[in-house]
Amino acid sequence: MSTTTHRRVKLATHAPEFYQALLALDAQSTTGLDPLLVNLVRIRASQLNGCAYCLDMHTLDARHEGDTEQRLYLLSAWREARKFYSEKEQAALGLTEAITLISVDHVPDDVYEIAANAFEDKELAQLIGLIITINAWTRVGVTGHMEPGHYNPS
Repeated sequence: MSTTTHRRVKLATHAPEFYQALLALDAQSTTGLDPLLVNLVRIRASQLNGCAYCLDMHTLDARHEGDTEQRLYLLSAWREARKFYSEKEQAALGLTEAITLISVDHVPDDVYEIAANAFEDKELAQLIGLIITINAWTRVGVTGHMEPGHYNPS
């Protein structure tokens, strides 16, 4: 499979209203959620979707917010490294995987129930919105061949 092409459109340039709406959705999706949890969710979805740009951005954000290198390195194997993640983070990661890989098993009842028990309804709704939003962004990044290495957390 070739990953090169002569031309990839930039959504920010050619669909600016859509891009701005996605930025607004992204800003709203984190409301009321712990910044460390937000970054873990974004990184895990980006790992599953293979978006280098998003991985670069969100690992830098996580470090900027004070997350540890060890937690970031172990994230792809979080089930085997549960002691590094709170029960709430584990519930969020399980739901992130289910929603990101929705075509595999949809969202299994047991995964949803674990998340529903870990989060209040409003917080759970925000988490679902966050997961949906990062999956949209990873598709923008992968489709547009966005290059990592240019992001600086502010």
